[in-house]
Order: sequence, then structure tokens, then C-alpha cells
Amino acid sequence: MDKDSRIRDTQNRIKDVFKKRQQKALSTNHATAVIKDGLTCTFTQGEFSAVMDMPAIMGGDAAGPTPGFFARAGIAGCVSIGIKQTAVMAGAVFDTVTVDIETDFDDGAAMGLGDASAAPLETRLAIRISTNLPAPEVFALVEKALSMDPWFLALRDAQHVKFNLIVDE
Repeated sequence: MDKDSRIRDTQNRIKDVFKKRQQKALSTNHATAVIKDGLTCTFTQGEFSAVMDMPAIMGGDAAGPTPGFFARAGIAGCVSIGIKQTAVMAGAVFDTVTVDIETDFDDGAAMGLGDASAAPLETRLAIRISTNLPAPEVFALVEKALSMDPWFLALRDAQHVKFNLIVDE
């Protein structure tokens, strides 16, 4: 069985489960980030972990990519995978999906300088697809994929974010 057929079969099975039992489509992911010494942070979710740090110029040890690296990787990866999945489910062949991401920042705001927000100023995605399909069909599939992409939507749309503080004494 080729990869596209396996993807389509697997996703059709899970979609059937979600149609029959809508509550199965709801999920919560729990993950933990821990910093003990310096700025090196270990993030763990299930069996996977990643190390993040800041560059030396920011006081870190450069023991891993910055958190922003992983945020951009998550968005670009989610978008590219979502586009490929959407194409496969539609029976379309996308030979290559490439997503470039650029994000503008006010780094002074991230250091508490001035009144500007530390939120990214703008994020731009450049999506390149290698396929034999006509551009209007590709555009429609990409629009459909983006309308269902959790991390594209999280970046694009405001969402409610809350925190709970626990102080260990």
C-alpha cells in the first residue's frame, strides 16, 4: 500500500469514529516545560521531549533552539502537513509542499522596553506546491486545509488563554 492510500484509509477510519462518537473528537494535550538552571528549558509531552534555550547574547547557553523556533516549526509543519492531508483526502497529488514562515518582532518589547506589545507584529507564510493540478484547484484545497488547521487558526484568530499560578514554598 502506498503512503497516500495508507493516509487516506487511516483518516477515513478515524473520521468514521468521530462521526459516530463526536465526544471522541475532543481531546486535551498536557505537556510540561521545566527550567532549573539558567535558561535551558526541557519540554516534555508523552514520550517526546525537546530542549530550548536562548542564545548567549540573551543570557542563555544556546543548548537548543529558542522557543520561537519551535513555535514557527509548529505552525509551518502543521500547515504543510494539513495541506498534504487535505490533498490526499481529495485524491489530489501534491508532490512537494513547502511552507516558508517569516515573523516580525519588536525585540525591545520582549525585553520590557517601551509600550509596544511583545506579540509578533506580522507573520507571513509562503506556500509552494509542486503538482500537475491547475492553480485554482490547488488554491481551493489550500484554503480548505487552512480553514481546518489548528495552529494556523491559533495564530490567525484570537483565543482565550488563561493561566493558573502555583507557588511551591
